[in-house]
Amino acid sequence: MDPRRMLRSSVLVVAAAGLLISGCTGASSSSGSSVSSPGGGPGSGASSAPDAELKPYYAQKLAWRKCGVPGFECATLKAPLDYEKPAGKSIKLAVARKKATGPGSRLGSLQVNPGGPGGSAIGYLQAYAGIGYPAEVRARYDMVAIDPRGVARSEPVECLTGKEMDAYTQVDQTPDDAAETARLAASFQAFAAGCEKRSGTVLPFVSTVDSARDMDVLRAVLGDRKLAYVGASYGTFLGATYAELFPDRAGRLVLDGALDPALPARQVNRDQTAGFETAFRSFAADCVARAGCPLGNTSVADASARLKKFFAELDAHPVPTGESRELGESLGTTGVLTAMYDENAWSQLREGLASAMKGDGAGLLALADSYYERGSDGSYTNLMYANAAVNCLDLPAAFSRPQDVEASVPEFEQASPVFGRSFAWAALNCAYWPTPATGKPHRIEAKGADPILVVGTTKDPATPYKWAQALAGQLSAGRLLTYEGDGHTAYGRGSDCVDSVINAYLVKGTVPAENKRCR
Repeated sequence: MDPRRMLRSSVLVVAAAGLLISGCTGASSSSGSSVSSPGGGPGSGASSAPDAELKPYYAQKLAWRKCGVPGFECATLKAPLDYEKPAGKSIKLAVARKKATGPGSRLGSLQVNPGGPGGSAIGYLQAYAGIGYPAEVRARYDMVAIDPRGVARSEPVECLTGKEMDAYTQVDQTPDDAAETARLAASFQAFAAGCEKRSGTVLPFVSTVDSARDMDVLRAVLGDRKLAYVGASYGTFLGATYAELFPDRAGRLVLDGALDPALPARQVNRDQTAGFETAFRSFAADCVARAGCPLGNTSVADASARLKKFFAELDAHPVPTGESRELGESLGTTGVLTAMYDENAWSQLREGLASAMKGDGAGLLALADSYYERGSDGSYTNLMYANAAVNCLDLPAAFSRPQDVEASVPEFEQASPVFGRSFAWAALNCAYWPTPATGKPHRIEAKGADPILVVGTTKDPATPYKWAQALAGQLSAGRLLTYEGDGHTAYGRGSDCVDSVINAYLVKGTVPAENKRCR
């Protein structure tokens, strides 16, 4: 379980759990200034020329073919494996699109990314964005996705077998003694060693900077003068990184559920611990007001105490699930945290908790499996492998040894009495990574870029609201849109106010007024 390092849009997480996305409506938006046109049409080229060694990549032609879902086309984009050595090996990246439907003139391409890192952008496009984004956006843009390098269809990072991953997800992440601590550290070491063994060639080249550069190659190949983009969760860091690298090519960028790039990994983990605590307290307040709440009907504090006690019971005595895997504390915790991404999962969580407390862990296990993207046949997507590979390159490890984690547990438990200990220990994963980090915490200003729309949700568990405030403040042309509500990310989750503001920005270039808030 590593929710701090799994920054996916709620649509991606909850859709995997088989839930529907809905929500409350908000007030209508107000308009402000405008930004320039995002597109440019075929053949318009980049606003500044690429380096000579990169020209063959920028000049390539895509061979589109029908694929999978009706109405979608797929192609393969080539990019340098190592941008420092563009004449060397190349990497093949999967791309998909759904052409603009009309009416209205085509504005260009809109690239989308659901986060992760490790989430399949193509899967997100075909399952949601290409058919579920507001019609006025899909009418004017070709909806486009590229699976980032190392992810899904783009030369995926591989680390463990399905059985090995099953074992990994069940390791106790709240060690009580030296032996349990050693087992947890050994599991992280084995995970990293598996990644190096199976994917060592690509591991040094899957950073967010590499993927942002791939996006620029795709932008040029598609014929767009500037990038138009919607990134959710980790996808906001990808979009902000693009704007930092190519400010003159950054067009209409929506960064929904934003990260703060200036934070070191330990602070990121601690902030997310507090974020999930905030989300759980919202769930608990809703639960205790309902008849039959499995956490009681007295108070949020009592509900928290009951859940913490339940986790301790699972640690000592896992419960059956109807299959070979039992529900222990690690999988039980992951199941609960999965439901924090979207309030529409709260009913499923109440049912899962009630059943687990009576000795049937199947419901919570299903939620945990959706988080890990585990199939019914025991196979896993490469989501968790790519997630670690990208994160461990982008920032130096939060902790370098178990002793450092143990010393930090009190501050994590202060952020969340229920989840703090498990969050602290899960942050040890990058300590054993075989490839040194290439990134470091830093402010992103993207001077010279067009206005960039940053979206923050006040009770977001995975990307706390203060991160959106921070990123909007760092960007030289950042504009913050606030959604006062629960759940992770805001666009397309039921708020008419949020959707209308973002749609106006994408279609008309209208930037919302300062301090625009939606409820």
